Amino acid sequence: MNQVLITAGRILLGPSSTHINDGAVLVSGDTIVAAGVRNDVLAHTEPGCRVMDFPGATVLPGLIDCHVHLAFDAGPDPVTTLTDSDDATLLLGMAGRAQQLLDAGITTARDLGDRGGLSVRLRDAISDGAMAGPRILAATAPLTPPKGHCWFLGGEVEGENEIRQKVRRNAEEGADVIKVMATGGGLTRGGPSIWQLQFTTEELAVVVEEAHQLGLPVAAHAHGVQGIAAAITAGVDTIEHCSWMTEDGTPELREDLIAQLIAKQIHVCPANHPNWQAFADRVGPEKAAALFAPTRRMAESGVQLVAGTDAGIPRAYFGGLISSLEFFEHLGVPRHRIIDMATTSAASALRLGDQTGRLATGYRADILIVDGDPLTGLDALRAVRLVLAGGRFHVPRSAVAAWAQRPASAKEADCCA
Repeated sequence: MNQVLITAGRILLGPSSTHINDGAVLVSGDTIVAAGVRNDVLAHTEPGCRVMDFPGATVLPGLIDCHVHLAFDAGPDPVTTLTDSDDATLLLGMAGRAQQLLDAGITTARDLGDRGGLSVRLRDAISDGAMAGPRILAATAPLTPPKGHCWFLGGEVEGENEIRQKVRRNAEEGADVIKVMATGGGLTRGGPSIWQLQFTTEELAVVVEEAHQLGLPVAAHAHGVQGIAAAITAGVDTIEHCSWMTEDGTPELREDLIAQLIAKQIHVCPANHPNWQAFADRVGPEKAAALFAPTRRMAESGVQLVAGTDAGIPRAYFGGLISSLEFFEHLGVPRHRIIDMATTSAASALRLGDQTGRLATGYRADILIVDGDPLTGLDALRAVRLVLAGGRFHVPRSAVAAWAQRPASAKEADCCA
């Protein structure tokens, strides 16, 4: 299989605390052959190797969005849109949204709730090369009590037997992860409030036991403090949102639970909305600071945070991961750690740490090339030049448009490079 050598002004191998100037990545098929200093990598090239040079750019691992909902359209009422759509229409929309993720440099996305296992069908179509998109980890229908949060996705269960049966059914449908709604959520009209506990600790433990017996991790949606505590005790693998909400709408962070998150190595995906800045402007700086404080404290304490957008809920657009990452910069998290949240740390949280999230020999060729240096400004991650997802080349529409506006002499130089 023909090799491709990608050279650039800088390479972030992952973790991203350091970078290599004048580096290179050598790819063969869907696998990275070598990555590092250009001259070292050149030693592994074969005759006929194709060379792609990006002198002013940065090459880094493809980004990972740990929390999306491809079945939702990010419009003002995604639930009604979903319930009014047949499966064919819904799947077509999901395919388009998957390509939006890929355009933004996202090469892996964890879909945490859909209807009818459509995310599995989309995952397999992308894997087979039938359409462009990131690798998808599918949860299928999330477990929830009768009329609980997101009940309309088909995951209603009551009692231990139904919980075990639903976990097994999701696994049979091809789920990569089991999602459970430990608390209520804001998207479900007439459902439990986001702070309210939906399952007992014992019931959540049944979810974890059954899923782990099948080799599947468990992601728990938990806004309220009680739900967070129950999820930790039950032994879930990741907690989504983890906003520490109480009945009066204010957060109540508990240091004992933070210590348990760290001790049990439970990853937390805050799934902060890409439009978080508009929310902060609307509620005012004092209230925003109070609501953001728990995430800041988790970051300072060493909780393993990973990146996610909750893409699909109202105005949480697909491909908005960089905006969500800038939230952590607002909290004072160093840029190199923020990049790791969307690469190495995210891969570890999704049990893919030995496959993706790094540029290293034997890893899947999930590669992002951007103009500029994201270590000096995260905005550089928006200037996507080229994406490789499992070794498949993808030029984002924004990059095509930018290239079309360049002078003819520059285009000719590009073609001849």
